[in-house]
Amino acid sequence: MSSHPTGTEGTNAEELDEAMLDPGEAAEEIADDADAHMDSDNDEDQEGDPEGPIEEIQLQNDSVAHFDSHKDSIFCIAQHPVHPEVIATGGGDDLAYIFDGTPPDRPVLPASYQTDPQPTERESLKPIIQLDGHSDSVNAIAFTAPQGQYLLTAGLDGRLRAWQGDSTGKKWQFLTEAQEVEEINWLASCPNPSYPNTIALGASDGSVWVYTINAEDVDSPLTIVQAFYLHTAPCTAGAWTPDGKLLGTVSEDASFYVWDVFGEAAAAGLAPPQGAQSIVGLTADDERFKVEGGLYSVAISPNGTLAAVGGAEGHIRIVGLPRLGADPSATAGSKGAGAKSKSGGGKQAGGPKNATAGSASAGQAGQILASLKAQSDSVETLSFSQPPLTLLASGSVDGSIALFDTAHRFAVRRHIRDAHEEEAVIKVDFVKGGKSGMEWLLTSAGNDGVVRRWDTRGGTAAPGQGLAKEWRGHRGEGEGGGVLGFVQGGGGEVVVTAGDE
Repeated sequence: MSSHPTGTEGTNAEELDEAMLDPGEAAEEIADDADAHMDSDNDEDQEGDPEGPIEEIQLQNDSVAHFDSHKDSIFCIAQHPVHPEVIATGGGDDLAYIFDGTPPDRPVLPASYQTDPQPTERESLKPIIQLDGHSDSVNAIAFTAPQGQYLLTAGLDGRLRAWQGDSTGKKWQFLTEAQEVEEINWLASCPNPSYPNTIALGASDGSVWVYTINAEDVDSPLTIVQAFYLHTAPCTAGAWTPDGKLLGTVSEDASFYVWDVFGEAAAAGLAPPQGAQSIVGLTADDERFKVEGGLYSVAISPNGTLAAVGGAEGHIRIVGLPRLGADPSATAGSKGAGAKSKSGGGKQAGGPKNATAGSASAGQAGQILASLKAQSDSVETLSFSQPPLTLLASGSVDGSIALFDTAHRFAVRRHIRDAHEEEAVIKVDFVKGGKSGMEWLLTSAGNDGVVRRWDTRGGTAAPGQGLAKEWRGHRGEGEGGGVLGFVQGGGGEVVVTAGDE
């Protein structure tokens, strides 16, 4: 591991004022040629405009605020777990930003009440800090749990860079970086409070890494907890169980593994076979599990007993997971069975001290409980609803969303075939937490540039297939302006999107 606290530090907002592009400079002015569309006897003129007249595109913007500091596509977005107004984004300009997403105050009276109303251009939200230091696109970003003390940025340059924030989430400084792989595909924060500031990543070489971040450890502020090497193709997605004790990952080689990162399962008596690195492992060698074309999404149920993995041609597999006791059970220095620590890398991190073993049941762990296929193209995103609902939502490249009833043999409750107008569905996510009581609402976004909310109550006969609301503002419609991600923490009252444009 190459961990060192040196490198290019972030640039605070005050330092950006001179470098920021004025919104007026971003507009492209096209001269209006009055004769452009007139008939002409000059064949050369006719051949000189093969595209024909310029089509004016009318855009609808339902947003209440926007942030436009990125100069290329925004590939990833994250929300502070304690201060949901604090948003972080990473993009194709090799930069990441942290900004306050609080919408500006609106005028007390509408424009019609003004003596001489004039159209005004809305200003962009200002960055809190620009995060640099990457030499390729930043395509994964995450705050650590439970307090959001650190922010991790990961790029196609293979670098994992850590930034330390204060308790308000408004002041940040560069801490350290590590680089063990060529490209990083995703990041996922561990939700277990016994292992604070722990994060997992999946790489293009198929490896899976878990790090813990601690600024007080001067010698190794970014420490390797575990590294796993069973995937033989790029690791495409990963998810922690809700208790943060196990980590599930999928790959383009159509394999699915569940890792006992902290030794919790082994301590509870659910040790894997001798020499195995995972406590659950399914690959394309098993014809019942095999998905031609690979796996690209994974989600774990709220009670941690089911994992759903989605892949090519609309295939979904439901797999049982081991159930661990509620009490943490790892001892200091414990390792998941067969897990390897990078030679020469950071030191091995230990588990919580004074922990006691908890009860566990193997149950249906590792068993394929269902094979589902309601969609015709790759399943890119999955989300389980919160109790008392028992739904699994899947979003596909074919533009549809399917709702499966996990309590009734995964029957298809609803198939919304044109959820995003034949454009790929990039993300689906049930509303969670907050005081809104909107857990039955499903939010989706796609390459059409639209964010939609679906009422998932009821069955196939729901009016309008359950469409409750939609928001437009991104260009979409195959014009390179799709929504590549969104966050909706704090009860889903505000949705913040990341756009391809």
